[in-house]
Amino acid sequence: MSEVNSSPRLGGWTRFVTARPRLALLTALVLTALAVFAGSGVADRMGAGGWQDPAAESSYATEALEREFPASQPNLLLLVDAGRAGVDDPSVAAEAGRLVSRLSAEEGVTGVGSYWQTKAPALRAEDGRQALIAARVEGDEKTTSETLKRIAPDYRGAHGPLKVSIGGPVAVQQEMTETIQEDLLRAELIALPITLVLLVMVFGSAVAALLPLGVGIIAILGTNAVLRGITEFADVSVFAQNLTTALGLGLAIDYALFIVRRFREELSAGREVREAVGATLRTAGRTVLFSALTVAVSLAAMLVFPQYFLRSFAYAGIAVVLLAALAALILLPAALMLLGHRVNALDLRRLFGRGRGREGAADDPAAAKSGAGWARVAAVVMRRAPLFAIGTVGALVLLGLPFLGVKFGTPDDRQLPPTAESHVVQQQIRDGFPGSPTGGLEVITERAGASGAAPTPAQYAQYRERISALPEVVRVDGPVVSGAFAYFTVLPEGEAVGEQAQRLVHELRDVPAPFEASVTGRAAVLEDSKNAIADRLPLALGIIVVATLLLVFLLSGSVLIPLQAVVLNALSLTAMFGAVVWVFQDGHLSGLLAFTSTGDIETTLPVLMFCIAFGLSMDYGVFLLSRIKEEYDRSGDHEQAVRFGLQRTGGLITAAAVILAVVMVGIGTSRVTNTKMLGLGIALAVLMDAMVVRSLLVPSVMKLMGRSTWWAPRPLRRFHERFGLSEGEAAAHSGEPAGKSGAEPHTAQGPTAEATATETADRDPAGV
Repeated sequence: MSEVNSSPRLGGWTRFVTARPRLALLTALVLTALAVFAGSGVADRMGAGGWQDPAAESSYATEALEREFPASQPNLLLLVDAGRAGVDDPSVAAEAGRLVSRLSAEEGVTGVGSYWQTKAPALRAEDGRQALIAARVEGDEKTTSETLKRIAPDYRGAHGPLKVSIGGPVAVQQEMTETIQEDLLRAELIALPITLVLLVMVFGSAVAALLPLGVGIIAILGTNAVLRGITEFADVSVFAQNLTTALGLGLAIDYALFIVRRFREELSAGREVREAVGATLRTAGRTVLFSALTVAVSLAAMLVFPQYFLRSFAYAGIAVVLLAALAALILLPAALMLLGHRVNALDLRRLFGRGRGREGAADDPAAAKSGAGWARVAAVVMRRAPLFAIGTVGALVLLGLPFLGVKFGTPDDRQLPPTAESHVVQQQIRDGFPGSPTGGLEVITERAGASGAAPTPAQYAQYRERISALPEVVRVDGPVVSGAFAYFTVLPEGEAVGEQAQRLVHELRDVPAPFEASVTGRAAVLEDSKNAIADRLPLALGIIVVATLLLVFLLSGSVLIPLQAVVLNALSLTAMFGAVVWVFQDGHLSGLLAFTSTGDIETTLPVLMFCIAFGLSMDYGVFLLSRIKEEYDRSGDHEQAVRFGLQRTGGLITAAAVILAVVMVGIGTSRVTNTKMLGLGIALAVLMDAMVVRSLLVPSVMKLMGRSTWWAPRPLRRFHERFGLSEGEAAAHSGEPAGKSGAEPHTAQGPTAEATATETADRDPAGV
């Protein structure tokens, strides 16, 4: 015991954390209060869009249309219902004219037009009972939202013989933002109490259970302040707040679980509080640092994409991961310094007769059984390694097959619940009107070059004939001319963003013209978005793979383990992608989950879900590999190291995954389809990774690879010895030098790993 109690030299980081814990906590309290103030109102500065590539042709054409022809791009629609009287009744027309006059006089509104002015068939319902007033609300997302909030109450509802409902993109955007904010609050109210209950069940101690929640709250509040600062110079999507909450709670709990568990283990081994904190930081602390870096790198890869929707998740994700890690590595150890053995206080298991507190934990049969169960799972899996490896890979590939039929689309009002006003308006337009004022494709033309001559009517007519001759074109309207600019509206066959419309985009762009021509519309935006993602996806994947290989090599010292980690993590995501297509694209379970299937998946969602889920998978992978590496360095026994690693982390990873899944399911209760898809999809990926990949696939693959798992060429071994980091505490305890990766293993000294693991299970009743 003297060896255990001997105080190892405290490093600078440990001294910094443990020297003045009260000052560290007080500083954190002050900074958190400032973050609450700085982050207030952040949601009001966020946008609900961000799916387009701002440098694409469709974005340029949209901006030109908005500037030169405001009426061509209406973003506000008033659906006027005249009932049995019909829209052509004189009294209805008179009241509608008054509405048009009032709307035209509103500040920030331009390009007002209506059926009663133009008699355009597209603005009149086929049954003659409804018609549309269309307008353009000027400004950016924040300005248009403020304008709509100001004017909407004056137009919504009854006006004489008319009933008016409000729709259009600007209304969809506002309802999307408000719905997400309401859903986020509800998700937090659902997730926080359940998370606290689960943490109490995991730790037994109410005091220990509150620590991860504290770390998570600090990370969330700090990230809101960071996002508020970013909105001063960049667009940020309101959807990013969901990721802030989910990762803030999930990763904070992961990191706190790992650190508190190791701290309690060190206390049970007989260390003094300061020594236990130091040992925890040198072992679990290093693992948390590596985990945070791997998750941050996966999320940072989204910065290479031009869509601010994806970039927003990178901003939020990187901030919340780093803040969660900082809180777990600085504030949590400071709290543990002050709590000491009181971290085990308020053992609520006594209320249910599940335990007798810390003193009786070693005699609890269920406690001893928990950790040993994971060791038995590892032993069974490794005895039949080929069967488990082939069976698990086959099952994961099978679950992912539906993704081969994925169809990409753009988000619209159907993201909202069916009862949302803007959704109802747009659905009535789709069902009852012969065309849509916001549908089709637009081609805007301008003179060729700054000094070029303005196009002639004959040139416009010739160009229109060429467009009309395309096989996918149903009708061409225009041109509408203003100076050197003009635009044509092209109605494609099939759906607005169907395959025919997407093919027509390319054909329109290939039509020869005597002037500059640019194409926009929903199908054009979709094509440009897909191209932008396809162009940058190899770079994003390269960043993730290279960084992961490097970080896992620094942790393990092996060349093969990083490759294994990348491949197995990718396999763990197949079920998520398959479920996304089967459920949300194909519409299975749409009634149970209360969403409207559009028959496609928004283009950026798979990229976002991959980056998040891959990072979280690496999070759990680092936890497992660090303990396997620790035991292999101590004993040199490859199979025993795998059993030891799974026994030490199986309960921890499972508990963390279940808690994170609860948080993600809370996010998945959102009434917005994309948020629902994100939450439920990530929850499935996390559970599959923890309960299938880490429990079955990793042990079986490591068994099949054998001692070659740890191989590395001599130059890389020397590099790892100099720059690598790993949990080497076990080797220090045994008095033996750590085994070198790729070298011949040495013989274990002291107690066997199995005995050590059994003692750990005795000390840790929850198995974590």
